[in-house]
Amino acid sequence: MNPATTLSPRSGHASSQEMLHLVLRIGLLPILMAIVIVGTSLLSPYFLGWMNVVNIVRMASFLAIIACGQALVIIAGGFDLSVGAVVALASVVTAKAMAAASAAIGGPDIVAIVIGISAGLGSGIAVGLFNGLCVSMLKVSGFVVTLGTMSAAAGIGLLLTNGIPVYGMPNGFVQAIGRSQFLGFPLAIYIALAVILVMVFVQRRTLFGRYVYAIGGNQEAAVVSGVSIRPHLVGTYVVSGGLAALVGILLTALVGSGQASLGGDAMMLQSIAAAVIGGVSLRGGIGRVEVVAVAALFLTILGNALNLLHIDSRIQPIFLGLIMVLAVALDEFSRRRMSRV
Repeated sequence: MNPATTLSPRSGHASSQEMLHLVLRIGLLPILMAIVIVGTSLLSPYFLGWMNVVNIVRMASFLAIIACGQALVIIAGGFDLSVGAVVALASVVTAKAMAAASAAIGGPDIVAIVIGISAGLGSGIAVGLFNGLCVSMLKVSGFVVTLGTMSAAAGIGLLLTNGIPVYGMPNGFVQAIGRSQFLGFPLAIYIALAVILVMVFVQRRTLFGRYVYAIGGNQEAAVVSGVSIRPHLVGTYVVSGGLAALVGILLTALVGSGQASLGGDAMMLQSIAAAVIGGVSLRGGIGRVEVVAVAALFLTILGNALNLLHIDSRIQPIFLGLIMVLAVALDEFSRRRMSRV
């Protein structure tokens, strides 16, 4: 018998094990991102063009902001399905409040801008507060509560606009926040970086961040340890709602009008996908927002690549679904391996 023949199954098994260990050590996200970037740059001459790169980073900024809030809720053991509807609600409220203030006051644009932004952020925080109170006080599942507020927020947005975009905002708001650039990059990118840095600090350096991990990891143990569950659970939903509202305000400035069609189910699903692909455990207690932000960038790159390659839009969600399933499966496999050690 040929010795090489007898050794080949073992060597093949060893090489597959080494490959699996490499994927677990490096992570699925960097490997997928490298494949998409290299493959698309070879197939499309427009992919690495400056305008396309700026567009990718800008759209990734919106998703990263909303995904950071979503990740915080999931780490605490919950879900926030209302983020997409909050984006639309904040857009409508911001535009209407800003237009009304501008018409009533007639003074400097800054006054109307501050009123509109405050109203938009307030609407998102109010939804988040309602979600958090229902989850923490009434002990209702976060999935069910946010499913209801998603429907309610979307309905309020449509009721306020009748499906018609809201105009009349000060031109300074659109130009300064939606269209301005610094060092060749839109303002939204710098706002997203600031949000990510603040969230990283909160997760690693504050009691709130540590308690959120403790609550998501084992709520009963956190209670025994003296952690106040209710305010921290409410806080995660308030942060998620506020960040979703921030995205709604930025998108409103970008498109120049308040629209009840912004955000929606697509952004909600993408925020959950970014969190899952970024390593946030659906069981809670595990996850880092900086990795979630990278996952948001990856999803934006993937969507842009599929569009440049003229992939049917009906097929594109299949790629997202497969990647999510693969990420969850890899996380579960890694968890089982760690439990055996």
